[in-house]
Amino acid sequence: MSAARGSAGAAAAQAADFDRARVRTDAALWLLQRASAFVLAACVVVHLATIFYAIRSGLTAAAILARIHSSIAWPAFYAVFVVAAAVHAPIGLRAIAAEWTGFRGRVADLAAVAVGVALLALGLRAIWGLAA
Repeated sequence: MSAARGSAGAAAAQAADFDRARVRTDAALWLLQRASAFVLAACVVVHLATIFYAIRSGLTAAAILARIHSSIAWPAFYAVFVVAAAVHAPIGLRAIAAEWTGFRGRVADLAAVAVGVALLALGLRAIWGLAA
C-alpha cells in the first residue's frame, strides 16, 4: 500500500512541476506578446507616416522602390516589423485557439511555432524581393 502512495505522490509532484512550468511558459509568452505589440505599434506608426508622406509627395512606386534599394535602413526596419509580427501573431492565435476551441498542449504549441516560422519566412522573403 505504501508503494502505491509513493508512486501516486511522485505522480502528483510531477504534475505540479508540469503545471509550474506551464504557468512560467504562459507568463513568458504573455510578456513576449506585449513586448512585440510595443514594437509593432511603433512600426505601424512609422509605416503609416511613410505612406502618408509618399502619397502627399506624389512619389511613384518606382521612386519608392528606388529609395528602398538605396538604403539598408528600410529593409532593416521592415525586417524588425516582420519579426515582431512573426512573434506576436502566433502567440495570439495560440491563445484564441485554446480559449475558443480547447486546442491546447504540445500540438497547439507546435502549430503556433509553425505559423510563426511561416510568417517569418514569407515576410523576410518579401523584404528580400523588394530590397534585391
